[in-house]
Amino acid sequence: MAVHLHEEDLPEGALAPGAVAVDTETMGLITPRDRLCLVQISDGRGDEHLVRFGVGSDYAAPNLRAVLADPARLKLYHFARFDLAAIEHYLGVTAAPVFCTKIASKLVRTYTDRHGLKDLVRELLGKEISKQQQSSDWGAPELTEPQREYAASDVRHLHAMHGILVERLAREGRAELAQACFDFLPHRARLDLAGWPDHDIFSHEAA
Repeated sequence: MAVHLHEEDLPEGALAPGAVAVDTETMGLITPRDRLCLVQISDGRGDEHLVRFGVGSDYAAPNLRAVLADPARLKLYHFARFDLAAIEHYLGVTAAPVFCTKIASKLVRTYTDRHGLKDLVRELLGKEISKQQQSSDWGAPELTEPQREYAASDVRHLHAMHGILVERLAREGRAELAQACFDFLPHRARLDLAGWPDHDIFSHEAA
């Protein structure tokens, strides 16, 4: 198992066919303001690839964009809504089809309100991950080893959790509902980008 850092694009042929786990790191939580610094991606076979974008990047990244836009590849996320918006805004592609472990967790782990990645990895896989670097400077000229490990850990366990959560969704009769949520997520991300990040447009309230 290794963590590979690449500048500005993913090397051609770096990933095996099939589903990929995806995550992003940005300079903050406001997508149009806070630039995309890193995309993490893994094919679930033991290696994680970190693609870093520098200040002034044109985000061309043809190999990475091709993988993210491939309709034959399922993309696994934890809190897909944010990552989809960042990828669409900066890389110009819709990184779907989608499976979001956070939404799946909320649909089947109704016995808890703890749906963070750390909690999910602990319960489903019996492993511990550190979130210490979550708020670090992802736009720094060099990424530290703790930053690289943190970024890699965000995609390292998604394939294993996907398998467990698919079984639980089927067991609880919520697979179809989950799929409808996943299908809507790219549109939810576009609503965020278009200026409706907080307002519930489905609500009867006039606000």
